[in-house]
Amino acid sequence: PEAGSRLAIAEALTNLVFAPIQDGLKGVSLSANWMWPAKNKGENDRLYRAVQAVSEFAIELGVNIPTGKDSLSMTQKYPDGKVVYSPGTVIISTVGECADIKKTVKAALLPKAGTKVLYLDFSKDAAKLAGSSFYQILNKIGSETPTVTDSAYFAKAFETVQELVSKGLILAGHDISSGGIITALLEMCFPSQNVGLTVKESRLGESDLVKALFAENPGILIQASDDHEVENLLTEAEIDFVELAEVTLDGTLALENLLLNVSEMRDIWFRSSYLLDRKQSGEKLAKDRFDTYKNQALSYDFAPGWDGKFEKLGVDPFHTTKGKAKAAIIREKGVNGDREMAYALWLAGFEVKDVHMTDLIAGREDLSDVQMIVFVGGFSNSDVLGSAKGWAGAFLYNPKAKQALDNFYARPDTLSLGVCNGCQLMIELGLVTPDHDQKPKMHHNASHKFESCFVNVTVPENTSIMLGSLSGQRLGVWVAHGEGKFALPKGENGYNFAMKYSYAAYPGNPNGSDFATAGIASEDGRHLAIMPHIERSLKPWNWAHYPSDRNDDFTPWLEAFVNAKNWVEGHS
Repeated sequence: PEAGSRLAIAEALTNLVFAPIQDGLKGVSLSANWMWPAKNKGENDRLYRAVQAVSEFAIELGVNIPTGKDSLSMTQKYPDGKVVYSPGTVIISTVGECADIKKTVKAALLPKAGTKVLYLDFSKDAAKLAGSSFYQILNKIGSETPTVTDSAYFAKAFETVQELVSKGLILAGHDISSGGIITALLEMCFPSQNVGLTVKESRLGESDLVKALFAENPGILIQASDDHEVENLLTEAEIDFVELAEVTLDGTLALENLLLNVSEMRDIWFRSSYLLDRKQSGEKLAKDRFDTYKNQALSYDFAPGWDGKFEKLGVDPFHTTKGKAKAAIIREKGVNGDREMAYALWLAGFEVKDVHMTDLIAGREDLSDVQMIVFVGGFSNSDVLGSAKGWAGAFLYNPKAKQALDNFYARPDTLSLGVCNGCQLMIELGLVTPDHDQKPKMHHNASHKFESCFVNVTVPENTSIMLGSLSGQRLGVWVAHGEGKFALPKGENGYNFAMKYSYAAYPGNPNGSDFATAGIASEDGRHLAIMPHIERSLKPWNWAHYPSDRNDDFTPWLEAFVNAKNWVEGHS
């Protein structure tokens, strides 16, 4: 119980260490969630020892635990008399204020051949395998469990790594957790096609190679930008390190006596997800994902000479003057994308107002004073009536709301945008294709499950007010939906496509949309319905992957909102 408690705190902190925390370790707070089968023989004694260990370790580190919860009846009894006890566990969560999100270090090795990967042990304990993932796959538990033997050293190591992060000296970093050092090294290679490592595992000082590679003693791996500067700072701080590996570009992980192909290891690593996915997506699509995930690399084509600086786009991120263009966020019960959408509009220069469906139904709002409306993402009415069906009904069967909407769309000086749930609403109401005799439909994803992922999209040549200037670009964006499949009865020549998934195959086309459609616009370009969340992809750090050689304030998606603002001001 004592070792498990200390390891829970240690791993939570080695997960956190690669983000620069305001005030370092002192700026961290913990939450402790106790899951324990209390009232069973011996368990209250184990729980007491675990709580005491957590308390003592937190005090020694100088971090606080202001909150948490307990579930102390973790025992399941079955009708046949069988009793299953959940293992006593404390789950530790960390929170701290990030000093500079741009300096946060990711786990993926940068493709810089010759750079060094250093191993820093935070535990000051011998390599032990009890409780490890390695023992789990052998159906063993073990009796020798690693722990943190020197709290003061752990704290000093944490603070020193924080200094390296703040100075931008770490290119990539990964904690040692499930699977041990060998798994962490491979996982640092997995996000890239050709990155590999040459590893000198004999430098770990553990004669038992299995223990050396699979023990989960708290520690980290870091890719150093300048190995001499990093090593000098570590030496000055009296933090031990091992120069464990060197980055290569041959797609292999070469141990001293074993050569591993990173692509083969990645498939093995992904296979457990595939086996679970078969039960969710079905055999075909799960196999499609497994076969194609590594062939759908994220790659981008920004506009030539594009400069993602606020002043270049004429945007003041701290403006206090009111904008001339006015936009309204339309909300219904259950939507959740209103705040980030309001920020995107405000950042572009709009004055933004919040309009709930009850305001329209009651007649308190009629949209006459706004030039743009946005139907935001989320799950209106919890999707219990189908995606946006209930929301659409609120417009169709409430005279004041319907009149406000009809009047808005009848004006020539208006724009509208629907994202995700809002896209489903616009399609359901026929707002993008009012003259079509056969209306588009939004169907359940082909996988029949909720899809949340970061994907490539391509903006084709189009006449959309918002996305027209982005034509020809290939960008990254988040999707998160259960019913995002565009069913387009008029064929590929019947629509003004504003956005397409860059890959036609699943999972790059996450919902199986006809013609890999991600969004369509009205013929005049004023009204746009898209499934991906461009408002959640505005800043470089919002993207799951962004070119490391760029230093942009924002991504090209902000341009779409500025285009809308400029159009509205020009038609007021």
